[in-house]
Amino acid sequence: MLLSGSGEAAAGPVGLTMLLAAVTTAVLLVLATPIAWWLATRRTRWRPLVEALVALPLVLPPTVLGFYLLLAFAPTAPLGELWVSLTGQTLTFSFQGLVVASVLYSLPFAVQPLQAAFAAVGRAPLEAAATLGAGPWGVFQRVVLPQARRGYLVAGVLSFAHTVGEFGGVLMVGGNIPGETRLVSIALYEHVATLDYAAAHRLAAGLLVFSFAVLVATYAVERRTGPGLGAGAGAVRPGRQ
Repeated sequence: MLLSGSGEAAAGPVGLTMLLAAVTTAVLLVLATPIAWWLATRRTRWRPLVEALVALPLVLPPTVLGFYLLLAFAPTAPLGELWVSLTGQTLTFSFQGLVVASVLYSLPFAVQPLQAAFAAVGRAPLEAAATLGAGPWGVFQRVVLPQARRGYLVAGVLSFAHTVGEFGGVLMVGGNIPGETRLVSIALYEHVATLDYAAAHRLAAGLLVFSFAVLVATYAVERRTGPGLGAGAGAVRPGRQ
């Protein structure tokens, strides 16, 4: 009810935001796994460059990322033109465009906790499993995943929560189309712009309670995981909205 905003009119933004956060989190957990594993297990001169690219959304203003995504998603751009030819729709001002923007902007919130969790496993268990005849996938499935499950929990929670609170990037890419791209953060901004402070208070209070609960849950998990995961999960900091 705290997130219900002005009643039925806000049910759309809330539902759309939850859907976007769920889809983004699912995509991120799949996409971030190989990236985090590579960063945790490889020692190459390219690693700092990859780590910087992954962490870039933490320091880059969301509107900057949103602006360049808006240019890349345009129907006249190669990526946008390819998407239109495949789907008949544009990436700009669409839910699909919001998903792509959210995945890129929330990527460090998934990669960094997983990287720390993978690094905390160490090489000894991997080498022991390999000497027993386990292949690379068997080692990852039977040794790494069980020990990194809390890392996946932290990554999923942070990715979901960060997507819920997005504003600048999604506004640039998706605009404010009711039922399609109008998220909770955008609805809150609109309520403030129209001086509807009662509805803005309800949405803001809901986001505040939600964010605080997520942080409490995340730090509670960190306390049970030891310094390895705690250091990685604590490395991510909310970006500027």
